[in-house]
Amino acid sequence: MSTPSPRQPPQAPPKPPTTPRPSASVLLVSPTNQILLLHRVNKASSFPSAHVFPGGALSSTHDGAIPPPTSPTHHEDGPAYRLAAVRETFEECGILLATSKNTGQLFTDISDTERDEGRRAVHSGKLRFPELLEKWGAVPDTQRLIPFTRWITPPSMPKRFSTQMYLYFLPPSSASPSSSPGPDELVIPAPTHDGGIEHTAARFLPPATWLHLARTNQVLLFPPQFFLLHLLSRYLCATTTTPPSPTLERTALLSFLRAPRSYAGTAEPTWADACISPITLGKGAYGDASQDGVGGVVDRHTAVLDLSSAGAEVEALGAGRKGVREWVVTAKFRREGPRDVAVRRRGDVLRGEEVGRGKL
Repeated sequence: MSTPSPRQPPQAPPKPPTTPRPSASVLLVSPTNQILLLHRVNKASSFPSAHVFPGGALSSTHDGAIPPPTSPTHHEDGPAYRLAAVRETFEECGILLATSKNTGQLFTDISDTERDEGRRAVHSGKLRFPELLEKWGAVPDTQRLIPFTRWITPPSMPKRFSTQMYLYFLPPSSASPSSSPGPDELVIPAPTHDGGIEHTAARFLPPATWLHLARTNQVLLFPPQFFLLHLLSRYLCATTTTPPSPTLERTALLSFLRAPRSYAGTAEPTWADACISPITLGKGAYGDASQDGVGGVVDRHTAVLDLSSAGAEVEALGAGRKGVREWVVTAKFRREGPRDVAVRRRGDVLRGEEVGRGKL
């Protein structure tokens, strides 16, 4: 007579994924077309020790009404997202993306002391951001924010965000990064960190330089930041014997962002409309690196992130948003974060279009 096997205790049902929290982030372009990144503190609740674009969660106190999760506009560009982008940039690096009511130019008519006091007052909740702007005679420059993809944290992560990314071009300069602006050019305050509350450094560098620092493990970039810098690196601060002017670089970039896109005969969303919730397909040696110049092979320790999904929350709303099929991101996820991040052509990594979601 066989001995009955012990009964296994019932397993608890899996927890439903947390609801993505609305947030906004800004790829701030300097007068000489460099990109601002902030170095997160190592005890940050999200992206610890990483370099990130300025940004953060929306606040109904500062930014106005936030669309509820059941609304089709919850994951779309809107007034609350734009005001949050301006506010978070100011709080985190001290650069105020607002115009003067008197001159219509970028608002710079405050001292460094006033600027820092304003940052602390808004961050601590002592003063609402719109009230501070009204006190200074400034208007948030939300119209010049250019939507540049939305990223939704995968459902497997405990802390999730639905982040609207924006580009913002500070007034261009003919000066090189090492020289001074001309007498008629607007002087933009240098970015500063927030005193170590969330960041320990703030600096502008060319997109290609940030990518080099990440590839050589000198800075930590997560896939969204790496991917967007990869796109910008083709146009901003291009390495040529005769560099184009900042204005020409920006014109070329905007043409690229607005151009119709397709992959394998199927229309792709513009970079303004793309909504990306990365999916880890698997690991393994799937093909050679693409044209990004990384070199090497995607080995068994490398995760392949599919960027084609807009995420279950967006798909459930029936808005028809899509991700990006042409590219994938590969990375080795270690305890400190992603390393060896690279952007690769889909066909260089995946074994044809018969590949199913969730496996290779």
